[in-house]
Amino acid sequence: MREILIRSGEVAIRARLLDTPTANRIWENLPIYANARTWGEEIYFEAPVENVREPDARDVVEAGEIAFWPDGVAIAIGFGPTPISRKGEIRLVSPCNIWAQALDDVRQLRGVHAGEHIAIIEADS
Repeated sequence: MREILIRSGEVAIRARLLDTPTANRIWENLPIYANARTWGEEIYFEAPVENVREPDARDVVEAGEIAFWPDGVAIAIGFGPTPISRKGEIRLVSPCNIWAQALDDVRQLRGVHAGEHIAIIEADS
């Protein structure tokens, strides 16, 4: 199983990659380093990966699902409401490819602020 570590400062979240074309492209491009951006309770950041929207892409996600936003060429991690969320949901700006599942609580990302360095690396086995 392929696992990654998403790290920013003291925040570290492990995630397991799914079996998707997007997950394969991201895995091939590790490590990824970027600066975090925020949008409500979502962290997103540029990724050096280009991929089309997969057939099962969606804009409403569950906490813990790690997404790739094809329109913005960015990784998006929602952990609570965004400015366009309806009651009780996490709604991303447009449909995204779900490519990984967090193994740790993504609400830790509340401690990451816009402009902070964020990294995705292969997790130690």
